Formats: sequence, structure tokens, C-alpha cells
Amino acid sequence: MAGLAESGSNPDVDLLYDINGLAKDAPAWSDRVMEYVGEYGLLLGIVLLVVWCWWSVRRRGGEDAASTVAALVWAPLAAGIAVLVNVPIRGFVERPRPFLDHQGLEVLVQGKTDYSFVSDHATIVMAMAVGLFVAHRAYGLVALVLALFGGFIRVYMGVHYPTDVVGGFALGTAVALLLSPLAMALLTPLVKAVERSPRAGWLVRGRGRAEGEDTVIPEARTERTSERDLAA
Repeated sequence: MAGLAESGSNPDVDLLYDINGLAKDAPAWSDRVMEYVGEYGLLLGIVLLVVWCWWSVRRRGGEDAASTVAALVWAPLAAGIAVLVNVPIRGFVERPRPFLDHQGLEVLVQGKTDYSFVSDHATIVMAMAVGLFVAHRAYGLVALVLALFGGFIRVYMGVHYPTDVVGGFALGTAVALLLSPLAMALLTPLVKAVERSPRAGWLVRGRGRAEGEDTVIPEARTERTSERDLAA
């Protein structure tokens, strides 16, 4: 697999130098920002999107609240499973980091000694973004944009080849989508059981949003109003 890292007319390496060259031309403060965003910021952003989506769903309630929350639970689980699947892939390919085989790269993060293919960061953010897209299209689209930007930053930082990122995107998407039917079949009944729980039901449906409550209260008010009218 060493041929994956050889230069020459390899478009993968050419694109690596083109994107990483942007880091050389950027000011130092900009590279520090990109370093933080690439290592932690975008992943944190997608996690916050999942939490925000959950909060919105539980406040709104509705008949599909349980299935949506189940899909949100699946998003981080899919990321974890995808990373585990990547362990044997990395060991089989054994692709060194690009800065070990190519000179002149601007490496923004030091100390990366593990293998390069496929990118764990790209795998995690894409798996979570796809899982969020399954749960909620609008939030999912935002997460997908963040995931794509995150993959670009990994190359910008000089720690991955473009194909490392593409491989991570493919792996994260495959795990999130292919295992989604099984995950939903297992998680949805569990989330519905939580929804019925007096103590933990708030995790799925906000207080005052229990099923049928919105119809019972108006009817009760109508009946009381009718009784007052008759008495008058």
C-alpha cells in the first residue's frame, strides 16, 4: 500500500500540496484557528446540533417524537461503530501520514504517529451528520456542510491525504445508512418505553406535551363553558 503515498503525477498528492499550500500563505493566527476547528471545533459543533435538534423535538412533541429521538441516539452510536470498523482498515492499509513521506508540508498539528487511511475525524463527523440527517433534514444538512468543511481542514492541516478524507466520508456514511434500519428497529421501542416512563419521559417529550393532552384540555374547557351558558 506504499504506492498510495508516492508522489509524481499522483493527483492525491498534488491536491494535498494545493490545499495545504493555503496554510503556508495564511497568517499564523488563522492557522491556529483552523487547527482548533479541525481538531475539536467542528466535532463539537455537530454534537451541539444533535443536542439542539433533540431539544427542539422534545419541546414540539408529536407522534413522531420517539422515532426522531431514536434516530438522534443512533447518530453518535453510528460514529462510534464506524471508528471501530476503521481499526482493522487502518491496520491493513498501513498508510503513513503525508508529512512522513513528503517534504515541504505545513503541518499544523504535531505528534500524529498513527496511520493516515482512513481519517477518524472524517469518519466521525460524517457518520454523525448522516445520522442527524436521517433524524431531521434541516439540521442534517447543516451538519453535512460542517462535515465536508471538516474534511477539507484535515487536508489543510497537512495530516491527511484527500483520499483519507474521502474514505472516512464513505465509511461514516455506509455505517450510518446501512445499519440504520436495524438500529431504528432496536432503538425506537426502547425510546418509546422511555417516553411512557413517568420519570424519564421528559427525555423524549417535554412536559405538557403528552400524547392526547392538547385535545383533552380544550374539550374540557368547551364543556365547562357550555354548562355556564346553560345555567345563565
